[in-house]
Amino acid sequence: MPRETLMFDDLDYNQPYASARSPVMGNNMVACSQPLAAQAGLDMLRRGGNAVDAAIAAAMVLTVVEPTGCGIGSDAFAIVWDGSKLQGLNASGRAPQAWTPEYFEGQSQMPQRGWPAV
Repeated sequence: MPRETLMFDDLDYNQPYASARSPVMGNNMVACSQPLAAQAGLDMLRRGGNAVDAAIAAAMVLTVVEPTGCGIGSDAFAIVWDGSKLQGLNASGRAPQAWTPEYFEGQSQMPQRGWPAV
């Protein structure tokens, strides 16, 4: 039996996303792959926490409900506005013991070659 081919022209992007639930938005939002984790993040915001607190709360729940896909001790990437400055975090993989903040002090840009570029 021949298989029908779906063409991109057949997709109507003007139609609403097939969901029984509408997005609910206010001043804050938590989005993740698991509703219990999203709820933990929202609870943290309701108790006066900030976006970082909510992200940590959601990550802790994901460690329990999706243990093969998430872990609080795993890689982390974040771009956070702290109210006065944009901060970036790349906490992926391990770093050599000698790579302290002082090791990179005085560099005006990311190294282009060698292990420090990784």
